[in-house]
Amino acid sequence: MDIRHLQYINEIVKQRSFTKAAESLHVAQPTISKSIRNLENELRFELFNRDGKAVKLTDAGEVVYRYAQPILQLFDSLTAEVNDLSFLHKGSISIGLPPMAGSRFFPSVLKRFQERYPGISVQMVEYGAVRIEESVGSGDLDVGVVLTPVDTELFESIPLVREKLNVIMPTSHPFSGRQSIALSELSSERFILFSNEFTLHDRVIEHCRDAGFSPQIVYESSQWDFITEMVASGLGIAMLPETICRALDPVQISSVPLIEPIIPWELVMVWRREGYLSLAAKAWIAFVEEMFA
Repeated sequence: MDIRHLQYINEIVKQRSFTKAAESLHVAQPTISKSIRNLENELRFELFNRDGKAVKLTDAGEVVYRYAQPILQLFDSLTAEVNDLSFLHKGSISIGLPPMAGSRFFPSVLKRFQERYPGISVQMVEYGAVRIEESVGSGDLDVGVVLTPVDTELFESIPLVREKLNVIMPTSHPFSGRQSIALSELSSERFILFSNEFTLHDRVIEHCRDAGFSPQIVYESSQWDFITEMVASGLGIAMLPETICRALDPVQISSVPLIEPIIPWELVMVWRREGYLSLAAKAWIAFVEEMFA
């Protein structure tokens, strides 16, 4: 027995005729007759009483017909839901975004994506890039935005944003208003860093050590806006990407390009090379690539 048998039985009962059922289903009448006969042989019961012109169910046919109704309804629902997924009317995706990337680059992207694919549910989490990379690698997240470099053996990726880090300080700072700052000039400064789940935490420390000093870290935070408030209060200096710096209040905070070395801030979106990638996730990746092209 398969779903076609149930569909044929349902239509025969509805049309009260093998011939009309065949016409309705756009199949040859002998095809339906043969299919029903094969099913009767399989069940060892006749399903239809064929005496006279009227087609009536036997007792066995009544049992099969009664069970066929919910089965066909579930099959129709299954087919519709799979079609919805195929045409992206439904689906879900989990996305990891660092706080800075999420707040500055993705609100409008998410809005446009939802307008194009209103049926796709988006679960967005804000982690540091280190945790996002781990979560995408483990399969807990479908895709994530991280900083380069990434493990190209584990991840596929597309580039999103390329910027450099600036040094931010209160406008009362002696270096405020300069055209540029070398990292070695900051050896006696108090540093406010992102917490260690952020790629910038270790990166800033490594560059400071390469410049000949270990930074004096006085505060760490996972929120860039809190970091800027601490800088404005004169608690220390920090390093942020150019886009974030342009949004800061120039009355309270001065932003100066960092040179010697230039520390890049390059965002990429990653997903696993191996493993299942849903249609919703594929649609998101293609959409983001289009938006950031």
